[in-house]
Amino acid sequence: MQKVRTALIAGASGLVGGHLLSLLLKSERYSQVISIGRHELPLIHPKLDQQVIDFDKMRGYAADLTADDVFCCLGTTIKKAGSKENFYKVDHTYVVQLAEITAQRGAVQFLVVSAMGADTGSMFFYNKTKGEMERDVQQQPFNALHFFRPSLLLGEREEHRGGEEFASKVMKPLSGLMVGPLEKYKPIEAETVAKAMLQAAREEKPGRHIHLSDDIAHVGAKL
Repeated sequence: MQKVRTALIAGASGLVGGHLLSLLLKSERYSQVISIGRHELPLIHPKLDQQVIDFDKMRGYAADLTADDVFCCLGTTIKKAGSKENFYKVDHTYVVQLAEITAQRGAVQFLVVSAMGADTGSMFFYNKTKGEMERDVQQQPFNALHFFRPSLLLGEREEHRGGEEFASKVMKPLSGLMVGPLEKYKPIEAETVAKAMLQAAREEKPGRHIHLSDDIAHVGAKL
């Protein structure tokens, strides 16, 4: 009989995180789902344990961050963060600290949303930040580590992101032309990314895995 596990999700108020939280609560794999965030979500569920935390003091909440599978959907924009320094703190520092703490608390799998083009040597600050996040998370002794690098995310956001909305309108009609090597650049639904994350956790493949956008689309289709 399969062990029933605890999942922890960070960033459940976001585009991918919102879909993923719904999937985790429906999944028979998890008897408890811990959601951590700055604010409580308007959601009540018998499996859901909401923890409102100050991410700048995350280590002080370590006792509440115990789970088998950790799903990290934290992310912001430089515009929303207000500066490159604040952006780096959210997209790198918080993610790395979450990995460190949950690994110390015995987490087996860590699955995180990164970005297409993540590269420590990138000339673009966004991609460089994501690359450094991936590099530093890999220092933790998880049995399985998954980095998801989606292309442009599609879906309804609560917050307005003009640049992404414009790109979505331009790219979506062209996705049918993106085949072969171009398939990984296709815009992808946030819900598909969430499904791929849950499916990867269910498969429990040990080691480090990088999921490009076309792979994410195929894995998500299995769920």
